[in-house]
Amino acid sequence: MSRRFIAQLGENENLDEVFLVAEKQLRANRNGNLYLQVRLTDKTGSMVGMMWNSNERVYASFEAGDYLRVEGATQVYNGNLQIILSHVEKTVREKVDEADFATLTSDDVDKFVVRVSEHLRAMKDPHLRSLAECFLIDEGFMAKYSSAPAGIKLHHAYKGGLIEHVVSLMDLCASVGGHYDVVDTDLLVMGAFLHDVGKIEELSFERELAYTDAGQMIGHVVQGVGILDAKVREAEQLSGEPFPKETHIRLQHMIVSHHGQYEYGSPKLPMTLEAITLHFLDNLDSKIQSATQIIQEDANADSNWTSYNPPLGRKLLKTIENTPGEV
Repeated sequence: MSRRFIAQLGENENLDEVFLVAEKQLRANRNGNLYLQVRLTDKTGSMVGMMWNSNERVYASFEAGDYLRVEGATQVYNGNLQIILSHVEKTVREKVDEADFATLTSDDVDKFVVRVSEHLRAMKDPHLRSLAECFLIDEGFMAKYSSAPAGIKLHHAYKGGLIEHVVSLMDLCASVGGHYDVVDTDLLVMGAFLHDVGKIEELSFERELAYTDAGQMIGHVVQGVGILDAKVREAEQLSGEPFPKETHIRLQHMIVSHHGQYEYGSPKLPMTLEAITLHFLDNLDSKIQSATQIIQEDANADSNWTSYNPPLGRKLLKTIENTPGEV
């Protein structure tokens, strides 16, 4: 029998299926009784699993990043689908098709790598092209860059999510830069490539998605500047001439200001046309992807609206096909 994916599940369904564990927690309720909470994923989405009256033995029987066969029944809670677990059992990797749990295929990622290379090698500025080449020929770097997620929970939170986000952003930057003559398109495209580069060090993604110790203590913004600075030195050695100081500073500024506001973790506000443009386009791409995922994963299938989403502070209207006579 073919497997059922999370996106295919509805309310009040009995389930016996294998999922990938994204995270797990053992908590205590008001009475001190322990319960297990896990986030289960496959290539179509994620859902929370709850096991009441659990214990340390069950909690220790598997880790985040393991495949877990679960039995239970689905229910909708606060507008989100979850499963009340009656049994969990770790499953060895050899018994699963890992393609069922990968949001992107290797072919998808390869296409994104090609698209990134096309954008970078199309730049007219010789210094930026030389800098870009130092990244592109670094096989270890590109392996991480093409495998990393863009985040843990918010947008593009899956392996390969970073490069998917970057390609979308570079496409936007090339288009918008071509529309506004006052914006340096080469600088904007390079900024799109670099803005989240620190996430290859901030995040751990070989098995489960998590923060590294350095990522927790330093963060991808600072780490990204360090990666850029090292590659600038390589570019100088490759070309045999100094990298333009002003260009270097502008790239650093785009990394440290791309969150746009202090309350969102931005050390500096965007102060150049390219930094302002990058911030808004980055925000646009991440918000569209997040909203699309919320709509796709909404458990309220019979409604034209999603359930209320606390982080967004609103419901979202789903796609509606107009009936004849409607405008």
